[in-house]
Amino acid sequence: MYYDVFNGDADGIIALHQLRLQDPRPQAHLITGVKRNIKLLGQIADVENCRLTVLDISLHSNRDDLLRLLAGNNDITYVDHHFAGDIPDSKLLTTHIDPSPNTCTSLIVDRLLEGKHRSWAIAAAFGDNLHDAAAEAAATIGLHADQLAALRELGELLNYNGYGATLKDLHFTPDALFLAVRPYKDPFSFLEDSADLAVLRNGFQEDMARAMQHPEMDAATNNRVYFFPDAPWARRVAGVFSNLRARERKDAAHALIVENSDKTLRISVRAPLNNRKDADTLCLSFPTGGGRSAAAGINQLAPELMDEFLDRFHSTFST
Repeated sequence: MYYDVFNGDADGIIALHQLRLQDPRPQAHLITGVKRNIKLLGQIADVENCRLTVLDISLHSNRDDLLRLLAGNNDITYVDHHFAGDIPDSKLLTTHIDPSPNTCTSLIVDRLLEGKHRSWAIAAAFGDNLHDAAAEAAATIGLHADQLAALRELGELLNYNGYGATLKDLHFTPDALFLAVRPYKDPFSFLEDSADLAVLRNGFQEDMARAMQHPEMDAATNNRVYFFPDAPWARRVAGVFSNLRARERKDAAHALIVENSDKTLRISVRAPLNNRKDADTLCLSFPTGGGRSAAAGINQLAPELMDEFLDRFHSTFST
């Protein structure tokens, strides 16, 4: 029995798609969720002697369940670019983990597959705000400007769909989007055929129009901080909005604070694009925090800790 476990954003979906183009497993059980739902191995219970592929979720955050599944004699391949911590030593575990700030899980898979489905990996890199890495990969296969723009839109739309507190916030569930992508070897054919992308494109435009009306909370430093209300549009657009602002001012760090329905705060952090480090260190210092060096977040920050977070944010990214 096979299990495919993947983050619900563009990187997770496309990493799995590349692997399954190479090694189809139509019978595999799909385990995924919203982008911030990374403790996905906890959803797999009472499983023994199976083969699991795990993509784009932190090993550090899934360590206990990973050890439990290894104890059940499950063969596990783990590919990721987030902070991992100590990697368990097991003959049943194969890891391809690279936390470098200029890569993503789909680009790691691209290396493993020797570029056989590179156009898809380029879209995923755009979705993870790795525009330079995407352009470098595109140069190896001779894509023209229109094709590059199309892959950028694809990655950003798939990534946009992954953000939300629950699946109800999303336009499509991530497993449904993966199944929509699965028949297509060529991303350009998917771009031409897919009605789902029209839905995402319209939703993206409406949500971004609302987001762009919100000013900075405090313009006293080079860094920028924004606050959004408790609303589905705010949760959906959090990632793409943060990425856009980060590209506008590459020497500044960015934080987006979105109010949760229980009054806790969901925070997205982007390190300066000119110095992609320490976002994960900052967020991991708070409960429910995680991520990678260039981009990280906190799922549920107690409101009384917001001032402390802002102080640490500005001190971490002081210029």
